[in-house]
Amino acid sequence: MTSPSSHTATSNGHHAPHLTDRIAVVTGASSGIGAATARRLAAAGASVALLGRREARLTTLAERLRPTTPGAVLPVAVDLADPEATAAAARTITTTLGPVDLVVANAGVMLGAPFEAGRTDEWDRMIDINLRGLLHTAHAFTDDLLAAAARGRPADLVHVGSVAGHALYPNWSVYCATKSAVAQLTRNLRAELGPRGVRVRNVEPGVTATELGSDMQDPDMRTTLTRMRTDLQPLSADDIAETIAFSVSAPPHVNIAELVVVPVRQG
Repeated sequence: MTSPSSHTATSNGHHAPHLTDRIAVVTGASSGIGAATARRLAAAGASVALLGRREARLTTLAERLRPTTPGAVLPVAVDLADPEATAAAARTITTTLGPVDLVVANAGVMLGAPFEAGRTDEWDRMIDINLRGLLHTAHAFTDDLLAAAARGRPADLVHVGSVAGHALYPNWSVYCATKSAVAQLTRNLRAELGPRGVRVRNVEPGVTATELGSDMQDPDMRTTLTRMRTDLQPLSADDIAETIAFSVSAPPHVNIAELVVVPVRQG
């Protein structure tokens, strides 16, 4: 007989917690940390809803996951910056999979430039996805999370922030501002929802090798980002997924509230 916090080996050799009977939502699931997290949660037995804007990628990931997990996998294409679309996606998920008790709000964009040369359309994208999208995601599932907690079940709201929320990165000012907002929002939601049993946490990666930043308009910043990822032996998306899986497998009365995860060489 296994306990809720026991672990089982996954196909890549890591040990994933048993999350059978949990119903998870992962945003930004079409690539990078989101896709890796969806794979890890599904491998642990959770049913997983994959949210993102690139429907074809979500469908492909779902098709790959279904033969490997006892839980259900549901791809849902949605623009998280649209609150009505996000609420509709939430209704689809709860109707199909059941009430959600684990939300990983991961969707984000990272667009850098010297402030004086910054493009306001890039600023708007970061604010819309990194902050508004996260707000809409959390809001759409808060009732489900509170209901799960009221039944004595684990209930997790995981925000994927960044060390940029509290470190200084010249030429990334607006990105840093959005991640700082995520950090403060997480702390306040933890104070608001924690007393009612919902575990709210912020996972803050350092330099990670994903496609994040590949669509920046500033070529010098793309070069800078590539150099950072080359020089620092960066984290992988699977490293962050493992951290998230570890955090949600803690005993229900334990919240690992803030996790800063960086490459050793980043310091």
